[in-house]
Amino acid sequence: MQQRRKSVFGSAPYAMKQAALGAGVAARKNGTPLSMAAVVFSLFVLATFLYNEDIKSIADFPFSAGALRAKSPDLHLLQEAEAAAHQAVTTLARRGEEVIVRVLDGPATATLRPAANGSITGTVVVARTNAALANANANAAAKEKEGQEKDRDVTLPRVLGGGGAEEAKRREDEEVAERASTAKAAAATAALRTVVSVPETCDLYRGGWVYDEVNAPVYKEAQCEFLTEQVTCMRNGRRDDSYQKWRWQPTDCDLPRFDALLLLERLRNKRLMFVGDSLNRNQWESMVCLVQSVIPKGHKTLTKFVNNGSSNIFYAHDYNATVEFYWAPFLVESNSDNPKVHSVPNRIIQWHSIAKHAKNWVGVDYLVFNTYIWWLNELNMKVLKGSFEEGATEYEEVDRPVAYSQVLKTWAKWVDRNIDPNRTTVFFMGMSPNHITPEAWGNQGGIKCAMETQPISNRSATLDVGTDWRLYAGAQDVLRTFRRVPVHFVDITALSELRKDAHTSVHTLRQGKLLTPEQQADPRTYADCIHWCLPGLPDTWNQFLYAHIVSRPWTTAQEAKAGDDSDRLGGTNRAATRLPSGAV
Repeated sequence: MQQRRKSVFGSAPYAMKQAALGAGVAARKNGTPLSMAAVVFSLFVLATFLYNEDIKSIADFPFSAGALRAKSPDLHLLQEAEAAAHQAVTTLARRGEEVIVRVLDGPATATLRPAANGSITGTVVVARTNAALANANANAAAKEKEGQEKDRDVTLPRVLGGGGAEEAKRREDEEVAERASTAKAAAATAALRTVVSVPETCDLYRGGWVYDEVNAPVYKEAQCEFLTEQVTCMRNGRRDDSYQKWRWQPTDCDLPRFDALLLLERLRNKRLMFVGDSLNRNQWESMVCLVQSVIPKGHKTLTKFVNNGSSNIFYAHDYNATVEFYWAPFLVESNSDNPKVHSVPNRIIQWHSIAKHAKNWVGVDYLVFNTYIWWLNELNMKVLKGSFEEGATEYEEVDRPVAYSQVLKTWAKWVDRNIDPNRTTVFFMGMSPNHITPEAWGNQGGIKCAMETQPISNRSATLDVGTDWRLYAGAQDVLRTFRRVPVHFVDITALSELRKDAHTSVHTLRQGKLLTPEQQADPRTYADCIHWCLPGLPDTWNQFLYAHIVSRPWTTAQEAKAGDDSDRLGGTNRAATRLPSGAV
């Protein structure tokens, strides 16, 4: 904006003003008209000062191209910049992207900044004309030269309804894909909530062994990284694998085929624990191999000798589920409770003391107990007088069945008082038999279970392989005394007596070391006819547990919890229900 022009009299020297005025006044006082010379002189003075004032104004006005552009912006350029910015904002908004308009104090520009990958980012820069364009001062020019711009971001709302036919088609495809994904997840969830049908009238334990090369075994020895050398018979030199291919077939129904995914869903956020001796550890290894086959590497771990060495824990990360083993060969306290050093010559039990072990069983969702093989060393059991904590060493000998019943009564009392039947399901395993008397199955001259490759068949007389059926009967009697907590007896004894072919025999460890060829050639001394090869018979025992667990219906509370866990974990959660008492 140009400065207001000053009056000529405001800038003329004071003396000249007074001279001109004085002459005029004097003339008027004398009554004489102004002479032509005076008039001409006055006009000349006026023109001179007007000319000088114009020259000064022109000299002060900046004629540089930059200043002209700053003071008088090109309207056409501004309109083009605004149109470009508007087009960029509209394009990004139609894509459904968030648009940021950056208002700058600087030259008028409108740009889309390329990202590192060559795509266009959703930031549009719209320049605002400097408010001081009309001020012809050095600050405006310096500000432009330095390019220091103060900016602020304004987020425009996304355009939800635009995009035309192409955008509508894209959104429709996304909705169809989302519905399909939801339906697939719902179908998968429904499949995993399947309740396996096992007729209540069917006795799963009455039947026979069927050779089945198609469906057995459920897993391969080489595919289970968690197997110990004690049970990997093929790796340890056994040449025939027929013992892996015998499947138990009940007489009046079918034993459900093991489905690891179904069981893992039942175990989600839960604990399954085997408690007992080395036979229960044998079965625990089998269960680990059964479930781990569907879990990817890196999503499962096995930790041994935790909890002061008493526990081995397999953890399925994605299910937050554990399959555990707890060492307690007599269930009650004994001098054989050290899982690493338990081969003591005189085994002594403290038959009324169970709290030391039992505190580790509280809160477990599925408990599987056993105790049998460690009772067979002697006809009488040594029962401590006093307690181990007090340093007592004196004991008395008690008849084996009597001591066994007393121990189970101590265990039963603890279970009935401390287990919540609405949360925890309790199983008691039958007796796992030995095969050390080949005459019992007609192999005269045989050596224990060595070189046996077929189950016992065509029995015409009662089979007697040395099982102490008195302990079996004692366990049945105690199980009938439970009042509050149902305990399910898994009756594996008779069907396992037929499997003389399934023991580890000479293809195993002895005191932590694999048998040498010389030792393997001496089965009378070194054959192990107590433990079982894996894959093998213990897999069938676990199929009985599986059939019982997955045949229980879901409750409403469990379904609701499963939905909550599905949102949180990407899957469904399962909870154990209270089950009726009786055999599986």
